[in-house]
Amino acid sequence: MKHLKQLTLLIALTLPFFTIAQSFDHAVDYLDFLGKEQEVVTKNMWKYTKALAHSKSDRSINAKRENLIKSVERTISKIEKADGFDGDDYKNQVLKHLRLNEKLLKHEYAEIIDMKAVAEQSYDMMEAYILAQRLADKKMAESQAEYETNLYAFAAKHNIEIQESESDLGKKMEISNQVFKHYNDMYLVFFKVFINEIYLWDAVENNDVNGIQQNANALASSAKEGLEILKTAEGYKNDKALILATKTTFNYLIDEAENQIPVIVDFLILEDNMNNIKETLEKTPERKRTKKQIDAYNDKVKEINKAAKEYNKVNASLNTERQNVLGKLDSAKEKFLERHIPKD
Repeated sequence: MKHLKQLTLLIALTLPFFTIAQSFDHAVDYLDFLGKEQEVVTKNMWKYTKALAHSKSDRSINAKRENLIKSVERTISKIEKADGFDGDDYKNQVLKHLRLNEKLLKHEYAEIIDMKAVAEQSYDMMEAYILAQRLADKKMAESQAEYETNLYAFAAKHNIEIQESESDLGKKMEISNQVFKHYNDMYLVFFKVFINEIYLWDAVENNDVNGIQQNANALASSAKEGLEILKTAEGYKNDKALILATKTTFNYLIDEAENQIPVIVDFLILEDNMNNIKETLEKTPERKRTKKQIDAYNDKVKEINKAAKEYNKVNASLNTERQNVLGKLDSAKEKFLERHIPKD
């Protein structure tokens, strides 16, 4: 059984709202038109953001993403059909920004979702997944910066004063970005440690004693490094729930690696020795078996029966405690998002 956790790296995108402080002829009307069209996109982005934060249904989240893509497509279509103002330069600049958003949502972010399915299998895959996300986010941010530069240039050209709106929806999106950043930062700290536990339990399932010992050492070492990182980590608005829950998890993983896993290793080694003795005895004809061989076998049976009791006890404890600790971490994540991501 592979102990894989649901990967929840969250992406939040924003499109800013702007209000026109003064009204200046047709240029003002054109900016007002563009602003209203992009507001539709932003509202659908907010619905998608809320689904990521609050919904456990992949179907619901995907439906919100599809609606977001459709809203971008509709906005592009409306702007394409409408006349520009003072030529089509600014219109084309806006369309360039929206088309990049459309491309990223349809293709690059879709590929990132596909990468998510295998990202949990190794740290290298996780790094590739994170890099792909960061590159897509960078393209989105660069396009956003270019869009805003063009907006202010157009407004200045036509003597229009642009004032950033303190709209409720805009505030929600800004808050969500900050919340998701902290959430993802903490997840990456956790996963860098947790991947070693995945490898550890793969080795346990395969009765690979060397692999168990190597991965247990790596788990303990990485968890201790993780604890050092957490010492300087800052909570979101003084909310250290994710930090504390991750710290508790790391302390458990250290105890698991240093105190619990050795019992499993001892049992597997003893079991292997027992199998060797048994195999040798079975290959020896009964009339040729010595008292020393029989006594060694009987002693080993008593020894392994005693070890088996301890092994079963530790294994049961690991299963229960592990589920409890990781369950509390998942609960802390859910409650953190519930506390800080607006619901409406």
